Amino acid sequence: MSEQMNRREFLGVSAAGAGAVLLGTQLAAAQDQEANWPPKLPPAKIYKVFIGRTGGIYLSRPTEEVDKFNRYLANLEYKLGDVKFIGGDMVPDVDVEKVLPKLAEADAVLLFHLCGHGGDAPLQAMTKIVDVGLPTAVFSQPFSGHGWMYFPVWQKQGKRVILLPSSDWSELDNAARLLRVKPHMAKTRILVIRGPVGSDAACSAEQVKAKLGTELIPVTVEETLKAHQAVSIEDAQAEAQQYWISKAKKIVEPTKDEIVNAARYYLAVRNLMIEKGAHAVTSSNCMGEPAKGCFAFSKLGDQGLVGACEGDMDSTLTMLMFNYAFGVPGFISDPVFDTSNNALIHFHCTSSTKMAGPASKRLPFSIRTQTDSDKGVALEVEMPVGQAVTCAKFVNLDTMVISTGEIFKITKDELGCRTQFWTKVKDADSMFRNWGAGVVQGGVMTLLHRVVFFGDRMRSARDLGSLVGFKTVEEA
Repeated sequence: MSEQMNRREFLGVSAAGAGAVLLGTQLAAAQDQEANWPPKLPPAKIYKVFIGRTGGIYLSRPTEEVDKFNRYLANLEYKLGDVKFIGGDMVPDVDVEKVLPKLAEADAVLLFHLCGHGGDAPLQAMTKIVDVGLPTAVFSQPFSGHGWMYFPVWQKQGKRVILLPSSDWSELDNAARLLRVKPHMAKTRILVIRGPVGSDAACSAEQVKAKLGTELIPVTVEETLKAHQAVSIEDAQAEAQQYWISKAKKIVEPTKDEIVNAARYYLAVRNLMIEKGAHAVTSSNCMGEPAKGCFAFSKLGDQGLVGACEGDMDSTLTMLMFNYAFGVPGFISDPVFDTSNNALIHFHCTSSTKMAGPASKRLPFSIRTQTDSDKGVALEVEMPVGQAVTCAKFVNLDTMVISTGEIFKITKDELGCRTQFWTKVKDADSMFRNWGAGVVQGGVMTLLHRVVFFGDRMRSARDLGSLVGFKTVEEA
């Protein structure tokens, strides 16, 4: 064999080498893309401050408790993964005036009320910190003095503060989750396909940015069509088989090709979200081409992200806030009433299969057509009977209408959408007559849609309103 290589051989080897390099580059890019999915937000920085004297003083907490708090918060930081506790100043050992400038590096504040004896000095220091205007939680245990009497005034004055007069340290967990919502919203981008729908304020990119810091990114239908075409059939087939076909309880109407096409649309939306750095998507074209959005929005919810039907901006923002606060996806509902059963009935053609959060077990589901058109691919998810739920909607960027209930029946009525569940509520007749609570107005979808979440979140939602700056109105 000749040690020399002719020109044709050289070009052939060179082309093969270039192809291998290109393939390697493409594989590396794909791996980088997967590594960045689902996207992570930077941790919310929560500045901790301990207020009051400790140890050996009447109505003062033990000195060693501060170290215990710091260890508890370190564990909480690890558990949540998206908060970081900074600071740790002891006032009055450190003058509060020296603490205030440090708060500029924080997203929120956690105040520990340690002592209320010896005048109103702790209250004065705490008020100065609250007046900075950052979302603030105040933890005040029993026998830490009587300063608690003055704290509710802050809320009546509209300060961004929640109050935790409790001996239960686990309430710090919930407080941290709520404190991260506002900074997370300020770093969130939402893809809006074919324009938003909903209240005027929620549909205004400028107003949403000014109120929440959230950025709306317009996406055309043409962009989604191109993204859909860019996904290989092989990748779509693998996605359909792995996440949907192999896990479904049954497949009723759709063909395999239709299921693959719906999975391909999820991959297209995912790629657009990665490209544009988004954490949520809503589409007013979700029942159009190239595929219905039911699969895509379901899996996004399973992954701890937000996919919202019909371009509904009010519901999208509701889902984001509850997701950041409680780690659960929302179910957008077209509800109806049955007052004879004291029931609010929820139904729609898409649902997350991990309604208790990304780490939870998937609920049983069947793959169906979308009811309105009897075409495409949708989901019939079986919700658990006995599950407490919260029904909410953040409207006009200033009010959260909210109610609670419990799932007591699952139906498959052909007149409704695929996923159906009945909830017992406080007073169905009163809710029927008070629908919208006088604050939800607009078109059919704006007035109709509500978002259902697992768990009773009423009290926490009120606290969230105090931190973010919105009214909470019980819809009952």
